[in-house]
Amino acid sequence: MLEVGSKAPDFTLKDQNGEERSLSDYKGKKVILYFYPKDMTSGCSKQACRFAELYPQFREKDAVVLGVSKDSVSSHKKFEEKFGLPFTILSDTAQEVIKAYDVLKEKSMYGKKYMGVVRSTYLIDEEGIIQKAFGNVKAGENPDQMLNEI
Repeated sequence: MLEVGSKAPDFTLKDQNGEERSLSDYKGKKVILYFYPKDMTSGCSKQACRFAELYPQFREKDAVVLGVSKDSVSSHKKFEEKFGLPFTILSDTAQEVIKAYDVLKEKSMYGKKYMGVVRSTYLIDEEGIIQKAFGNVKAGENPDQMLNEI
């Protein structure tokens, strides 16, 4: 995880509509930047749907939610449409932002080791400074946790 109090690395990625988005586009707003392993999986769907349910409350607090995974733009579009997600989902197929935010870690499943995204969330302030950093978050609880943090 990146250090609290440090400048959040800027980036430019394509969203679910194929439009380029940069972290710097959100200067002046609080940003909930969350990294998740894969579209359409149960945990990731649960987390995204809870962020969607709470989205009006995030907006009231002048915060935006940005989800990031290594899935493609078209996968993100299907994910957005299936669950009616009102926030931006960013495609990091090259895993450059995932690596920059230090959320690509060795994982193990059925005894096999592989590199994968650890579900992690950052709270970035209006000036682009990391205020909170949470790794290995619980999918269903993380959105509520982040709402309480801002």
